[in-house]
Amino acid sequence: MNKKIKILLLEDDTILAQTMVQILEQEDYDITLVNDGEEVMEYTYENRYDLYLFDINVPLLNGKEALKLLRDAQDNTPTFFITALRDTNSILDGFDSGCDDYIKKPFDLDELLARIKAVLKRRNPVLEYGDITFDLLENRVLKQNEEVALGNVEKEIFSLLIKNINMTVNKTTFFDYMNKPSDSALRVLISKLKKVLDLNITNTKGIGYKLEKL
Repeated sequence: MNKKIKILLLEDDTILAQTMVQILEQEDYDITLVNDGEEVMEYTYENRYDLYLFDINVPLLNGKEALKLLRDAQDNTPTFFITALRDTNSILDGFDSGCDDYIKKPFDLDELLARIKAVLKRRNPVLEYGDITFDLLENRVLKQNEEVALGNVEKEIFSLLIKNINMTVNKTTFFDYMNKPSDSALRVLISKLKKVLDLNITNTKGIGYKLEKL
């Protein structure tokens, strides 16, 4: 199960929105497109996102108003304003509203992608365990600087273990990331991780698994 980066895009310009969705999906992001601020509130109530890309001048709630409500609700999801408002006051007001970056239209798509990767990189650090590194943003596991061939479910299982070093992770937590969860299927996944990555993983019978501290 490949856990894609989820982006909520607020843009009411149909042509620009379609172009942005196409480009972002080519980069393997999972995009949800909404046209007004009220839809932002509906979608963020029911879903969690890794990044917000908000136009400001949109119907109903504008982008700034929507972000202020989200920040007041303790939603700290990284947010870019992408807007035609170019004057200094608008930019300062945008940052006062809680945005992390401010992109002025028209903008270069390559620059936008670079900024997105930069902010996601800060929020998705590389995890390290001995000679193993796990780049969460790139979804790559390396051992002694060589990439290890692991399936997406195996990476999710390893991610849970490495984020909870020396703590037993309940087997039902692993099941949430498996296509056909069962005790035997989980044992197979754990066995492969132990063999391929040379990990010291211990089993608490009937409860779960623990990656031992080095």
